[in-house]
Amino acid sequence: MSIYAPQTAEAQARRTRTGRILAVLLLLVAAAVVGPQAFASDGPAEPVAVDVYTVGTGETLWDIAAALTSAGDDVRDTMVDIQHLNAMPDTALMAGEQIYLPVE
Repeated sequence: MSIYAPQTAEAQARRTRTGRILAVLLLLVAAAVVGPQAFASDGPAEPVAVDVYTVGTGETLWDIAAALTSAGDDVRDTMVDIQHLNAMPDTALMAGEQIYLPVE
């Protein structure tokens, strides 16, 4: 014996239709948020002049960036430029590793 009324075919169809509509709406919202980023482009990127540098023993990204940074500029900005240029997830370097450095 159940205290709930049995599901009619109409009620079950309505629930299924509501679920499908919610799924489609969720997909549309996700596409609206992610879609423009996937196709965003200002055209072809301009080539950047670079030097190839071999990391020495005990050198850090800060040391390398500080040597490249002009007086009055922020070393952190140079570090970020080097990280982006080399697609580095963090600032870790290994001796003997070759990295690209921007030429100014």
